[in-house]
Amino acid sequence: MVEALLRLVHEQSPDLVVLSGDITQRARRSQFRAARAFVERLAVPDTLVLPGNHDIPLFNVVARLLAPYANHQRVFREELEPEFESADLLVIGVNTTRPSRHKDGEVSAGQIARVSRRLRRAHDAQLRIVVTHQPVHVTRPEDETNVLHGHREAVCAWAGAGVDLILGGHIHLPYVRPLSERFSDLPRIVWAVQAGTAMSSRVRDGIPNSVNVIRYTQAERPRRCVVERWDHEALAQRFTLVHRTGIHLSGGGGP
Repeated sequence: MVEALLRLVHEQSPDLVVLSGDITQRARRSQFRAARAFVERLAVPDTLVLPGNHDIPLFNVVARLLAPYANHQRVFREELEPEFESADLLVIGVNTTRPSRHKDGEVSAGQIARVSRRLRRAHDAQLRIVVTHQPVHVTRPEDETNVLHGHREAVCAWAGAGVDLILGGHIHLPYVRPLSERFSDLPRIVWAVQAGTAMSSRVRDGIPNSVNVIRYTQAERPRRCVVERWDHEALAQRFTLVHRTGIHLSGGGGP
């Protein structure tokens, strides 16, 4: 599976690879070293790596309390809320993990305000993306307990500031859904893009390991992007395109 994913990345040559957390199973140094070695084999221009709840020590209570992100930062830089910007893209990472909450995530008022300010400085032609670990929208009742604490305030504020897509992970279930399903009063069209499971045995609802590929160019008018889901075929030992979602984006920045 690892080799199949590497082949897919090399074939697609993305400008950016986003890891939305849960990079390791138990946040051990050896697991982070293995993850770093894998990321280096991707050989992509840029990566944006967020911690997930599995990237914080669980059984090492002292480390969880005093240095929860030490192993993550040792291999993936000190910045826990990385950002990427190009002519086409603005991608803002938000660290929604909280050592005191176990697996639950939270977004603070300060984080909401910081991201909103940054979104307002984006260029009109950029695809504006925010990445969290825990989801802001779920499709199954049993996943409601996994929704990000503070998600309503965050989504409403970021929509007003001009966000297009909010990427997430955590629940091992891939889907692309308009956030109008959950919030009827948003000032612009915003979509939730959830990642499935890339390289773990934790898969859900019969969906195999998968990754998302997002395609966008600022030259296209009216503004739109495409989200592709690529699933792993065990017998063929490759990732195959299985679904494509075309998204018409709101024009310009915030309202």
